[in-house]
Amino acid sequence: MAPGKPGKSAGGSEDPSVTLFRQYLRIDTVHPKPDYDAAIQFLERVGTDLGLASQKVEVCQGRVVLVLTWLGTNPRLRSILLNSHTDVVPVFEEHWTYPPFEAVKDSQGNIYARGAQDMKCISIQYLEAIRRLKAEGKSFARTIHLTFVPDEEVGGHKGMEMFVQRPEFRALNVGFALDEGLASPSDTFSVFYGEKSPWWIKVKCVGSPGHGSRFISNTAAEKMHKVITSFLAFRESEKQRLKSDTRLTLGDVTSLNLTMLEGGVSFNVVPSEMAAGFDIRIPPTVDLKAFEKQVAGWCQAAGDGVTYEFHQKCMDQHITSTEESDPWWKAFSGVCRDMKLQLKLEIFPAATDSRYIRAAGHPAIGFSPMNRTPVLLHDHNEFLNEDVFLRGIDIYAHLLPALASVPPLPAEG
Repeated sequence: MAPGKPGKSAGGSEDPSVTLFRQYLRIDTVHPKPDYDAAIQFLERVGTDLGLASQKVEVCQGRVVLVLTWLGTNPRLRSILLNSHTDVVPVFEEHWTYPPFEAVKDSQGNIYARGAQDMKCISIQYLEAIRRLKAEGKSFARTIHLTFVPDEEVGGHKGMEMFVQRPEFRALNVGFALDEGLASPSDTFSVFYGEKSPWWIKVKCVGSPGHGSRFISNTAAEKMHKVITSFLAFRESEKQRLKSDTRLTLGDVTSLNLTMLEGGVSFNVVPSEMAAGFDIRIPPTVDLKAFEKQVAGWCQAAGDGVTYEFHQKCMDQHITSTEESDPWWKAFSGVCRDMKLQLKLEIFPAATDSRYIRAAGHPAIGFSPMNRTPVLLHDHNEFLNEDVFLRGIDIYAHLLPALASVPPLPAEG
């Protein structure tokens, strides 16, 4: 979709929800130095305006999780958690049509900014759906918590991963969680009930050094060649499996990419050591122990002096039920049917904070109500159309009452 001309600045004709969205987008929370304080202050002001209780939890120095709470009429019931992250990934401004932190809206209603899809839109949609429901005088049995977490874009290690281990998280008494999904270019809405396990593996090959003019035996480079060949042959087989079966999505196959190469000190010196880094994302249908044996076999076949180490090794393979017998899914899918939303159930191809929520024992669905929208997270010229954004508020305004009104479950007495 070609960008239109810049539209007029927000005025009386712009929906106040869109204005709020654009204000949030202008807060620079880009890595490596995100302005988290400004984001938290902004969101806390909105929460206060909505009459939501506020709590700030510093999970480590400089990393604060903001919790906004709409108390239910029966607080003993398990709560609904609406999660979003406040940070965004870096930009290359020279590739952007408009400045990435000005939230320019063009003549077609497309709002350009880093975070427009990933995922400042969701944060404001949650809040504006609650604003609408409160204005209508609604109340629900289950408490609704909104969490705004830092550092998701750098792995969540100083964000949600630490938060779920704290007593403040346990006190939220979570029953079901919503988190981010992906835009969908088609009419369907993608719904993610699980995620791949990210493995970051560094393979090191040690061999004989020598002068660059000689045919040295047993070199690190020869071993590395074998390692890379084995890894990339597997990559090609998974790529072809995805290509040949139209029923599969990227979340159903193991993705593997060579992302780093290290070695050598001079053109005329055969190095004694080389290393390669691989980013592997494994779906929950794969036996992780068996897959590691396969990795070990590739390294062993390359010769002596070949070792591997993990820089990230996620072993969690929890998935969230999408059976109609599940009360949470029944509530979620029932609303989508009533609103005639076409859903496509998928495994998320990368990683989000949902994995930490699921690992803590709570069902979580990744859902971003953005259909007919190109997937532009982490890309140049990230945008979201204001009509799609507003439709998302409407969808959440229907989802939240259904989820917060799920009848008491057997475990809740």
